[in-house]
Formats: sequence, structure tokens, C-alpha cells
Amino acid sequence: MQYLVSVIHDSDALADSDEMAAIDAFNDKLQAQGSWVFAGGLAAPEASTVIDNRGESPVLTDGPFLETKEFVIGFWIMEAPDLDAVLQLAAEGSRACNRKLEVRPIR
Repeated sequence: MQYLVSVIHDSDALADSDEMAAIDAFNDKLQAQGSWVFAGGLAAPEASTVIDNRGESPVLTDGPFLETKEFVIGFWIMEAPDLDAVLQLAAEGSRACNRKLEVRPIR
């Protein structure tokens, strides 16, 4: 089963060199054990555009839909046999990137 593991932080500051080294080592582990699917970092919420095309014409709004102190700054798509396995991986990932993570199954 695949899971979206979102990296949650309160700043768009990039990881420092120690964090990047730990993230790289964690990514290497995910790849070696077959849990890696995809990962990426995201720009700050201010760089986003919200699109709502439920009406007669699309409405585009700059910036995030909601004002919040924390936001998704990156993500992994992980492959794991079950929730317990991905939660263990996410705990290691949280330590590696020094950020909170949210785990959600992909349907």
C-alpha cells in the first residue's frame, strides 16, 4: 500500500546541512528497502494558487486557501505493507528531517 507522508513545518527555511545529510541517508534507506516511491520539497504557501472551478468560470486566488502557522513543506510517497510499518518509517523520517510528519493512506 502507498502512503503520503507530509512534512509539516512553520517556516519555509531549507533544511540545514546536518538535516540534509540525515534526510539523504533516510532516503537511501527507503530506496534500499523498496519503500521509496517519490519525494519532494514544496515552495512556501505564498507561492501557491488556489483554483475553484465549481461555478460558471474558474476563480484563481493567490496564496494559501487557509491562514495557518504550520504548512506542508515537503512530502514522501512511501510503499509499506501496512500502517504500522509506514508509521515506523515516518518516525525515522521525522527524526531525520527534524520536522513533524502526517501519514495518510493513498486510496
